Amino acid sequence: MTPLPVRILGLDPGLRRTGWGVVDIAGSRLSHVAHGVIAPDETLAFAERLLALFDAITAIIEIHAPHEAAVEETFMANNASSALKLGHARAAVMIAPARAGLLVAEYAAKVVKKAVVGVGQAQKDQVAFMVRRLIPAAGDVKADAADALAVAITHAHARRARVLGSAA
Repeated sequence: MTPLPVRILGLDPGLRRTGWGVVDIAGSRLSHVAHGVIAPDETLAFAERLLALFDAITAIIEIHAPHEAAVEETFMANNASSALKLGHARAAVMIAPARAGLLVAEYAAKVVKKAVVGVGQAQKDQVAFMVRRLIPAAGDVKADAADALAVAITHAHARRARVLGSAA
């Protein structure tokens, strides 16, 4: 009997560019559904940019109907002001799936890189390369969307490990 697929929305938050990717996992089979980048107009007021992120994630959830979401944790910023703004963007990105009733898991960037590439210090181009190998249907996925798909893949693997662990 083939297990029912679970649809996962992966998110790589950023104020300028937020990557998103949707995958289905059924047993050990991983398949690409969709991906993209949300880039709010930088001329908008800060609050409006956050609202644009929230609204775009809400629309993606309505279109693709994920069962769960996974978000990459913030790991660095150039200064306190940048860190605070990134934190706001991350909150907007996390609230949309939470409001839709989805489980929202969080993964450190090193964990995502290790899960997808095999090493926690991997570069963005290495992550994109491995995402293209793991889910060829994603095509020539680039940077932010590749990172979001990597977050979704990481959650799929972690989720599968929890399911297998509970069956033992």
